Amino acid sequence: MSFLNNLMPNFVKENINYYKKNGFKKTIKKLGWKVVLFIFLFYLIRDSILYIIIPYFVAKEFNIF
Repeated sequence: MSFLNNLMPNFVKENINYYKKNGFKKTIKKLGWKVVLFIFLFYLIRDSILYIIIPYFVAKEFNIF
């Protein structure tokens, strides 16, 4: 776990600790809805790559499209 801790920026570590101590509601009050938007965009981009773009290129390689 120490390897991952070295890669993580300090502000991320601080916010994770704040979340663990105070919970979701207080974290959202402190950090605002930017965090929720960031999480939504992260998963939107990740899932788009995972479920749309990669299968498209695999299908294109096998001449399905």
